[in-house]
Amino acid sequence: MIWLTSPDAIATALPAAWLIATDQRPEHLPGRSSLRRETARGIIARQLALPDDAIEIGHDERGQPLLLGPVPLGLHLSLATRAGVVAIALAQRPTGIDVEQIEGTTEPPLASLHPDERAALLELPAAKRAAAFAQIWSAKEAYVKALGTGFARSPESFAVTLSAGQRFFLTDPVRKLRIEGDTRLIKNGGQESLAAAIIVLD
Repeated sequence: MIWLTSPDAIATALPAAWLIATDQRPEHLPGRSSLRRETARGIIARQLALPDDAIEIGHDERGQPLLLGPVPLGLHLSLATRAGVVAIALAQRPTGIDVEQIEGTTEPPLASLHPDERAALLELPAAKRAAAFAQIWSAKEAYVKALGTGFARSPESFAVTLSAGQRFFLTDPVRKLRIEGDTRLIKNGGQESLAAAIIVLD
């Protein structure tokens, strides 16, 4: 997986993920949606060597972002925004990306997790649970985005296992799948404040 942090960076291959820090913090959904789409348009235009206004981003009947206009057939897009960071995934197969804020001041909501995830978090020192929870939750969000369903299923019905080397494994007993994905902790002012995850389906 290629991770990039500059809006001017071009990926040498796909799939790729961009994590773009902005100084914008829209409070409402329309503003966040506009920030995601405008940031993505510029990145995709550079990636495909097209002018910005040639890229059109729509959405399907479920609200998932959809590339329209003069782009290669079968190119998949996923978007997320949190705390001014725009996350963009581009792949030739269904993909999902998410970014979550690490809330270090409160205990993670363990009841919303799969039993295996709860057990893994409780084995960690308390100081590390918030970051691990954000990694797990961003992986879950990325997965349901790649499926195109959102949380039509309960988040505790499938399990994420964090692995060494910024990887994770997701086990879905309903779809009989075990999938690998990538995760990143994003530092802000010397603190690990955000967790991002991307997954690409076969």
